[in-house]
Amino acid sequence: MPTPKMPATPVLHTPRLVLRPLRTKDAPVIQRRFPKWDIVRWLSADVPWPYPADGAAHHIEDRLAEMARGEKSDWAIVPKRGPADLIGRIDLWPDDGTSRDQRGFWLDPEFQRQGLMMEAAERVTEYAFMELGWPHLWLTNAQENHASRRIKEKQGARLVDIKIGHYVGGQSSQMVWLLTREDWLARRPWANASSIADRGARAARPM
Repeated sequence: MPTPKMPATPVLHTPRLVLRPLRTKDAPVIQRRFPKWDIVRWLSADVPWPYPADGAAHHIEDRLAEMARGEKSDWAIVPKRGPADLIGRIDLWPDDGTSRDQRGFWLDPEFQRQGLMMEAAERVTEYAFMELGWPHLWLTNAQENHASRRIKEKQGARLVDIKIGHYVGGQSSQMVWLLTREDWLARRPWANASSIADRGARAARPM
């Protein structure tokens, strides 16, 4: 069965954030914020390290091409108050049936420990389940990446496997999680879950 294509990446909002599509002019900001060991150590070993001077420009070029082909949605995380530029990124892609991974993110350490990444992850999850109608998300993280692990746990994901992962910081155990739409809705307040479900039903209704 072919992997479904993503629609055009929408702008999403949370109480404190705007998630907007990644764009070419984000390269200088990413080049400044991204190449920090606390960010890259638990990212895929495919990330070049030390990070080259043109790393962000090439990365954005690749990501924009993926978005144009409908392979991924890729958002810049921008605070509604504070810096006018991005402070991190989050992306989402369809289940291909083999990789068991559908979401990735990073946040500048300066803005961590404020619940911002959880806020972004919740909004992108809502988009996947209620607007795209997906039944589940496969998620992964290095076992020692406790911050990423906590986000999965708070969202209601179930740990289903541990395997070997290859990261910039070296080989490490990789946790594989499955987050179903039902489990995600079950951990939300009933009134909120009902309103989201209603919105999802309306979004899925043919025009």
